[in-house]
Amino acid sequence: MSASAPPIAIAQLRERVARLEGAAARAREVLPFGVPAIDRVLPGGGLALGSLHEVAGGGNGALDGAAAALFAAGIAARTVGKVLWCVTRQDLFAPAIAQAGLSPDRVIYVEAGDEKAVLACFEEGLRHRGLGAVVAEVARLSMTASRRLQLAGEGSGVIGIAIRRWRRQADTMEFGQPTAAVTRWRVSALPSTPLPVPGVGRARWHVELIRCRAGESTDFEVEACDAQGRIRLPSVVADRPLQKEIGRRRAAG
Repeated sequence: MSASAPPIAIAQLRERVARLEGAAARAREVLPFGVPAIDRVLPGGGLALGSLHEVAGGGNGALDGAAAALFAAGIAARTVGKVLWCVTRQDLFAPAIAQAGLSPDRVIYVEAGDEKAVLACFEEGLRHRGLGAVVAEVARLSMTASRRLQLAGEGSGVIGIAIRRWRRQADTMEFGQPTAAVTRWRVSALPSTPLPVPGVGRARWHVELIRCRAGESTDFEVEACDAQGRIRLPSVVADRPLQKEIGRRRAAG
């Protein structure tokens, strides 16, 4: 080896640093919610693309997964490209997903026989750069499996959303176990927005950001996704300072 040539170890180190820098650059790309009160608490001002995120329903929603699925659909709707949606149960209501902004012609549905197959499809989908998002319904998500999903997303830049859904209320304790997900959300249904006339107003959710890498936990009361997949703060909440509203809810709890 000539004196001017770098040692193999240095060359390998430079290559590794370049890969890490590339991953970091992709991680800086985010998908904003378009709600300043929410985006300001997320590093970079939105959900990190090329990353894994977890969503679960609160209360009975942990079993039916309805609010969590609509929340995930709204996120996926605001990406560009086809969306791969992996399930084991054939109870996903496509018209509701469409009302959350995710058009049926954008969704590729995968019905797998068990969760092992779902996770395999989830990971394979996240490796495909042409997709806008990959969504999968799973009950169990180990640290090893979540790391594989996170790495797959980092390599492609595709956002992954794991909807944690269980068959028994007792199994929801699984949601407390650590994973490699960048954010973890819990979405609970609230009474709909009151109307001045008889009828059903826009659905409302209590959205809890339980975990956020390089960020803090917090919660919000929001109106559910519209036809463009966007949530918003109710006017009675938007008119208050954010910290005062959060403090009031926590004090009431």
